[in-house]
Amino acid sequence: MPVYIRKHPLKIPLPSEKDWIKEDEEENFFLQDPDQTLDQLPQPFRMINKMVNLVFDQTLEIIEQREALRAAQKLKVQPTRYMPTGDFKVAGRANCLAASGKNIFVGLSTGLAAFSAADCRRVCSWEAAKFEICAIHASDLGNENHVLIALDEMGFAHLFYFCKDSLFLIKVLNEVEDISKRSTCEEVELSHGGSYAGVLLQGSTEAWLEIYRLPKDSWERETENAPGAAAAAAPAVQERMFSQASEMKSLELQREGSAEMETRMSTSKLGARLSLPMLLLKVRPPKPLSGSIFKSPLDALMKIDDGSVLGLGHNHMIKDCQLEQQDAIFHSTFKTYLERGSESDSKEVTPRHTMFHFIFPGRILQMGPEIKSQPEVPAGISVHWSGSHNLCLYLLTRPLKEKGDTELKPDAVWPCAALITCSAVSSCSSYLALACEDSTITVWNNCLGSPLGVTALPEGCLIRSIHFLPSPAAPKDQGLCPSGDPSHPKVQLLALCADGSLHLVAASWTGQSNTVLLAGRPQDPGQTINTVAPLLTFNGTVLVFSRDGTVSLIDTVMLQTICHLVTPPSYTVASPWQPVFALDTENQRLLLQGQEQQRADAVSQAKDNQSSIFLFDFNSHPLRDVFPKKLESPPESLQHQPWDKRCDIFLRNRQEHLLELSQQMPGCWSRLQKYAATLQKERQKK
Repeated sequence: MPVYIRKHPLKIPLPSEKDWIKEDEEENFFLQDPDQTLDQLPQPFRMINKMVNLVFDQTLEIIEQREALRAAQKLKVQPTRYMPTGDFKVAGRANCLAASGKNIFVGLSTGLAAFSAADCRRVCSWEAAKFEICAIHASDLGNENHVLIALDEMGFAHLFYFCKDSLFLIKVLNEVEDISKRSTCEEVELSHGGSYAGVLLQGSTEAWLEIYRLPKDSWERETENAPGAAAAAAPAVQERMFSQASEMKSLELQREGSAEMETRMSTSKLGARLSLPMLLLKVRPPKPLSGSIFKSPLDALMKIDDGSVLGLGHNHMIKDCQLEQQDAIFHSTFKTYLERGSESDSKEVTPRHTMFHFIFPGRILQMGPEIKSQPEVPAGISVHWSGSHNLCLYLLTRPLKEKGDTELKPDAVWPCAALITCSAVSSCSSYLALACEDSTITVWNNCLGSPLGVTALPEGCLIRSIHFLPSPAAPKDQGLCPSGDPSHPKVQLLALCADGSLHLVAASWTGQSNTVLLAGRPQDPGQTINTVAPLLTFNGTVLVFSRDGTVSLIDTVMLQTICHLVTPPSYTVASPWQPVFALDTENQRLLLQGQEQQRADAVSQAKDNQSSIFLFDFNSHPLRDVFPKKLESPPESLQHQPWDKRCDIFLRNRQEHLLELSQQMPGCWSRLQKYAATLQKERQKK
């Protein structure tokens, strides 16, 4: 083997430090493969080998960083972990929850079920084997009556009325006889008090929003006058669309007993004699701006209203050629700043999604004296479509003679400097917040019709959702709301960004606003925040749901985690990326769906299995001691109070404010009293 003979001489070399083999070459020298010089990888395989080794090295670095992060987390003081205070089982897979009054409504894979909030007893159910409820909204109407609107996986919106432990199916809102003309429902919403319902529908080429007025007073009279309505025959629409799951029903009836059998049999035949909701208006996306269709300025002026509010800008005299020239000048001037492919991005796309809220009477929507409004009934809606800069406001109290067609143009338009990504309305309906694509948040005072503050988050934060924290309602008297009054605290809201960071935004009456970072972008993807939910019954407390199934309670005042809400050891949070939960504000409880660990990793599960709903009662010990104090009741309007009562309230508030100042400065109040007593004695001597 003369080829593999070493190049070094065969004699023993003299001991010289210069000839010593270095440490990094020693292994290669003695363990070198003789065929390595001949078997070296050619290109591009050598480059691929380097890339694969680089991927492995980076993976090991990430693993080491996560292990170090977990080790550091174990060394920290962990928040207290609290187990559920109760639980109950539901037959089928629970997809959504809703708590209203003294009842809990569960959307199942086979229909809808109602439970009693006191003892978690199943009251009644509505079953349809081919329809799976995936979203549900409920509103308390008083006298233990509720209105529900449910959305199934097929895109049908079902309107229910719950009365006397029975469920009445009023109507399928997007039902049509010709299936080729059927529209799919994407989102449903109920107003506070159950006076109106909104559904977002999508057809083959367009989307639109329908608002219905619900005759809740008529339903209450009809159910009282007809006590046997629950056992009435089902309408033809139900016979066409729904089929009962007879096998599952018989098995459950055997388990639940004869008493439950009568209730379920009565609710399976839903009432068909209740009044139907009335379609109030149909809102379509605004048309893209195009060239003028008017031949003269007089024709354009005839289409313009009184000019008291801004519009969408369709009534103009700019021709198509002028718009094209302006577009060409703009692209040529800012060519270096525009991204490639802007021509394809500039094409108008029909909006397919919208976010809407019901607005209560205030100065945001200007209503004439001929329109009567009630303080507890919504007066309008705010709508903004995806990819739009405009927030459109529509009146719900417009007289029928002025309404005419159900397709209306907006009564007011609020243009924004950037695209609107999301919006929110406070629980007291006093504030409206808009989040734009440029990471700015604007908070509006609904009662005064003026902006409360504008806040900009750090650059690059794409706002995904915003939520108001509980705060006192805005005063309805403009004269009794001076700027900088210490009796009116800041309005706070949470902003959840796409990167998982959570920001606390505060806007004050003085116009100043600030932001606090509650949770930054986590290094561990499992700790990414998916959903947040403020607790309306506790001041500054927020529920935070992480991707790894962790449910945390965060105090936004002290900026710390209060505790963790955990499931039993044999259970995990079901679908932690989209948890199924509901907040029972009346009973101050959290309803959370759990899943057994042995079934959590299963590829497929039977639809008729049982789901576990865990209850976390915030009034129970020791959960009761970890929460901050409750909010004070909102200040009532003094407009209709007599002058003597106004003065008494004003003096009492001023006295409480002075007492707070004296507590903050100990000794100052006593010194002032001594000084006043000394002055009084000197005056008496003189």
